[in-house]
Order: sequence, then C-alpha cells, then structure tokens
Amino acid sequence: MSLEKFNLSLILLSISLFFIFYENFAGSSNLNSNSLMIIKPYKYSGTWVFDDQNVGLIREPFVAGTPEMIDKLVENIPNASDGFRLLFSTQPFPQHDLKLKWLRADGVGNWYLCEQYNHEGWLCPGLFKYYEKAPKNIYIKAEKK
Repeated sequence: MSLEKFNLSLILLSISLFFIFYENFAGSSNLNSNSLMIIKPYKYSGTWVFDDQNVGLIREPFVAGTPEMIDKLVENIPNASDGFRLLFSTQPFPQHDLKLKWLRADGVGNWYLCEQYNHEGWLCPGLFKYYEKAPKNIYIKAEKK
C-alpha cells in the first residue's frame, strides 16, 4: 500500500471514529446523560404531578397516556397516590422497571413507547429541564417513599 493510500485510509478511519463518538456521546447532548435522577410524583386533582423546585417545576402534570403508564407502574406500591419515588436515567441501571423508547416529537413535547405495556405516552417540555434534547431511551424505576 502506498503512503498516500495509507494516509487516506487513516483520515477516513479518523472521520468514522469521530462520527461514532459523536453519535453515541456528544450527539445525545443530554445535560445529565449519565445521571440517575429522582422526582416524587403524587396525585393532585385526579392526575399525576410532580414538583422539582431545583428546575422550577411545581405541580407539573403528566398527560396524554403517561398517567395510565404510571398507574400500571405503581400498582404494587401502597398509597402511591400520596407520593412515590421515580428514578430515571438515559442509561440502563440495575433493576429498572421500564424502558421508554422515543418515537417522535410533537409540537413542544415528545412521544415515547413503553413496550412492556404496549402503550404510548407524551412527555411535556418539562423534559428539557433535565435534558437538552429528547433522549432516545429513558429507563425508569418506581419505589415507595
């Protein structure tokens, strides 16, 4: 192989590695891509809401299919309507209960599929308080308070 072909191959390899890195790491552009975060949803006026004063959300409601997913998720948590811990991350973590898979953007929110329940739910722009762009996957675990 000539030195010119070797250099061209090296350049192409470098470009390929850059795009692989970008897609898997920088391309996700999540503020907290490796963080395990916690919110504490509870029922208010008949729907699931949560407060997170750290990001300026008070009684932020879950809507459009997401409350039904939460109902199934907390079936075995006593008094969940009074509040429970919801752990979430863009990375799988031990003993997570659900995986939400991004489907599509819709106006200001994003639709996710929960394959375990064969159910879609919409996440509002509050999602962007935690992530710069909608994650491809969100892993979730529900626990009692």
